[in-house]
Amino acid sequence: MRITVVGLGKIGLPLAVQFARSGHAVLGADVNPGVVETVNAGKEPFPGEAHLDQYLGAVVAAGQLTATTDTAEAVSRSDAVVVVVPLFVDDEARPDFGWMDSATEDIARGLRAENHTLVVYETTLPVGTTRTRWRPRLEAGSGLAEGRDFDLVFSPERVLTGRVFQDLRRYPKLVGALSRQGAERAVQFYEQVLQFDERPDLERGNGVWDLGSAEAAEMAKLAETTYRDVNIGLANQFGRFAAAHGIDVYQVIEASNSQPYSHIHRPGIAVGGHCIPVYPRLYLWNDPEATVVRAAREANAGMPDYTVGLAAGALGGSLAGRKVAVLGASYRGGVKETAFSGVFGTVDALRAQGADVVVHDPMYSADELARFGWAAHAIGDPVDVVIVQADHAEYRDLGVESFPGVQVVVDGRHVLDERRFDGTRFLVVGRAEASVEHAAVPASRQAPS
Repeated sequence: MRITVVGLGKIGLPLAVQFARSGHAVLGADVNPGVVETVNAGKEPFPGEAHLDQYLGAVVAAGQLTATTDTAEAVSRSDAVVVVVPLFVDDEARPDFGWMDSATEDIARGLRAENHTLVVYETTLPVGTTRTRWRPRLEAGSGLAEGRDFDLVFSPERVLTGRVFQDLRRYPKLVGALSRQGAERAVQFYEQVLQFDERPDLERGNGVWDLGSAEAAEMAKLAETTYRDVNIGLANQFGRFAAAHGIDVYQVIEASNSQPYSHIHRPGIAVGGHCIPVYPRLYLWNDPEATVVRAAREANAGMPDYTVGLAAGALGGSLAGRKVAVLGASYRGGVKETAFSGVFGTVDALRAQGADVVVHDPMYSADELARFGWAAHAIGDPVDVVIVQADHAEYRDLGVESFPGVQVVVDGRHVLDERRFDGTRFLVVGRAEASVEHAAVPASRQAPS
């Protein structure tokens, strides 16, 4: 097949590479000339995606993947088009379709009736968007009719950055079309471009799942991510209560989850990334009466303030004039990405208390941190307070000697070994303070959030 992938970001580029590695001719379209130039040189434009550099170099060298800034021209030569352009959401949960509208206009100009192109949107959307927004815009911009001249499908991406190729194999590919013909073509398309691991735990088996409608596929993605946000919100409320009453919530959660009907996530300083903090807002845009979803989102959004409050309380109620190191700019460990990271709320809350804030992240240089307006911290420099915001693997072996003069440590991700911080006030979000000699080493790490 001839395939165009529109949007060569952290999901779109690995997808384009996956399609090319499956034996198809792929055009990658992106509005950023720098990204296009880098991809055509066979180099990854962003770090951190497992195997991407190796795979990208191979498919570019073989002529199976070429990048371009001319989306319409690429679409005009394609049998299938996969759209992975970002959708943004403001603080009031209103989606900003600007970039996607622009991409859709370009796609429409490239559609040709003789190609009968399959157009698939993978960007997570509010329910109904594929049918009520993209179909009329594609038809108006092309002069063609959906179902007769082209087929339109929604198929949500379900992968995490850093492990896209692994996740493409691990999880069923969900599709929802506007017609039976579109559904059949979508199933055939993904069966040709993806390979799936065996999943004996799935009654339906792993592979491509047709959910019957675009709306069902749209809702499935919102449901799975909103569930995680609600679950983490519940865990955070459990954690705050437990800490206030001298209870170790991590033991409570482990005990609860030993029964097969309980799947409580872990509390933490923040919920970040492109997915979990954002998609519940898209769901709320469809369903503003979803009080459970709204309450969970508010609970999670309040965790940076709560965590800073723990640090202040441990120092008598004030952080004014104290030097505080925030460990982790990324929204989760091992990923160089700050989208909706808890670092922003944490730094803001610290500055509001008059603290002298510095930020450390092993994946960011001092210059990169400075562009966010943060002074960089070097491990080994003196500080009064340490707050762990991201669970980078590099932090697991840190100890009191890493932070001369530290008085208080607040572990927002349950990643540190408390026994290494003898002589400090050591707090873990969601757990009552314990003496170092009785502290347990974390048995597991918090799931990515």
